[in-house]
Amino acid sequence: MPAWPGRFAARPGRRRPRAPRPAGRRGLPGVPARVALGVAVLVAVVAVAYFTPVFAVRTVRVDGAAAVPEDQVRAELGVPDGLSMLRIDTTAMAARVASIPKISTARVQRVFPSTVLVTVRERTPVLWFTGPGGAHLVDAESIEYAVEPAPAGVPELAAAGAAPAIRRVAVTVLTALPPALTAEVAKVEARSASDIVLTLRDGRTVLWGGAGDAARKAAVVGPLLTREGTIFDVSSPNLVTVR
Repeated sequence: MPAWPGRFAARPGRRRPRAPRPAGRRGLPGVPARVALGVAVLVAVVAVAYFTPVFAVRTVRVDGAAAVPEDQVRAELGVPDGLSMLRIDTTAMAARVASIPKISTARVQRVFPSTVLVTVRERTPVLWFTGPGGAHLVDAESIEYAVEPAPAGVPELAAAGAAPAIRRVAVTVLTALPPALTAEVAKVEARSASDIVLTLRDGRTVLWGGAGDAARKAAVVGPLLTREGTIFDVSSPNLVTVR
């Protein structure tokens, strides 16, 4: 019996139906399932690190301390035993360390897996004045921070009571001086906030006046000191005198 063309033969351009996938492949987890599994693992790891002693602080390193004993820094740091690195409050720790009078700034950092790094900047004296108990040290921020013998080379501030306003003016004047001249200052006499007198180590005197025009005064005082004389007046920098 002859075949009917087109009835049973495959028609050109028509695809054959695909065979169904094996039933076993349908059980593989999809992308959402893998993401959920990863999140669950991450949460578990963070929980272990946060709530257990796995990442507990084991080492404390102190950088920058010279005048302040490291034991004092560690005591103010107050790291609880067994506490996870993730749970320590570095801001509060830094504030406690910075409360030590001889420390100007403090920074606390985590160094994983188990170290706390404390970096401090100590205050250094730029002036000292005589007060109850002895020599009172003053830093470049005009802060009185210690009562102890002044280091060699630090100028004395001679002022009645050394009030904070007077200290600020005296520090402003000193920090405006050229470094070479600062090293030559033995005493800063503050008769008032507008009447500052510098006594040099060789006995010469610089009448500075107030803290105003500090840059201009600093520019003229160096050349002026090359002249012969004992009293150098730069209180009016446009009209300096030597006598």
